[in-house]
Amino acid sequence: MKYLVKNRCCRTLPLALAFSLSALGTRAAPTADVTAVREQWEQINFIVAAPEREEQFETLIDSCNSLLALQPGDAQALTWCGIVESSYAGVAGGLGALKHAKAARRYFEQAIDIDPDTVNGAALTSLGTLYAKVPGWPVGFGSDKKARQYLEDGLKADPDGMDSNFFMAEFLADQGQSEAAKQHLQRALNAPPRPARAISDTARRKEIAAFLARLGSS
Repeated sequence: MKYLVKNRCCRTLPLALAFSLSALGTRAAPTADVTAVREQWEQINFIVAAPEREEQFETLIDSCNSLLALQPGDAQALTWCGIVESSYAGVAGGLGALKHAKAARRYFEQAIDIDPDTVNGAALTSLGTLYAKVPGWPVGFGSDKKARQYLEDGLKADPDGMDSNFFMAEFLADQGQSEAAKQHLQRALNAPPRPARAISDTARRKEIAAFLARLGSS
């Protein structure tokens, strides 16, 4: 993922922050509207051709604005809308991306305040990845220290999760800790399938395998 003029990771990757970024919540089932946002995000992020993603993410942001107007205190809605905003920032790039990165940070922080374990810690992992990828002061708010802390908290919430381990591996590789990164990638590869997340699981496993191959040859 690119933010502004700087890519702080070893590879370009939408946050699934993908991010990415995670399995269904453990405390309550998501509402139908939250599920719809998640499913649309998966389609855009993993299926839609790259030239068409920016426009479709813009439309999905409008859907998120409507969703949050109706469910402002829903931690899962905040998490997924944060993922949408951060993904759009990664696709759009340039100085205009900072506005969307800031919106994502705000949503993740609100979700964490409500329930830090929501969506298996996805808000924690996503916020850590955001801090890792956004440039630091004076351009942006990026911080390796904060990135590590939130990514570690995300791992505590979902120690064997695919995305929590994948994004920690990205951060560690960017810090020059390749062996530690490989360990987390292997854990991500061994993560169990996530309910109703076949699109994300298939795409992420391909990314993990490619990442491991690159680290192995470096």
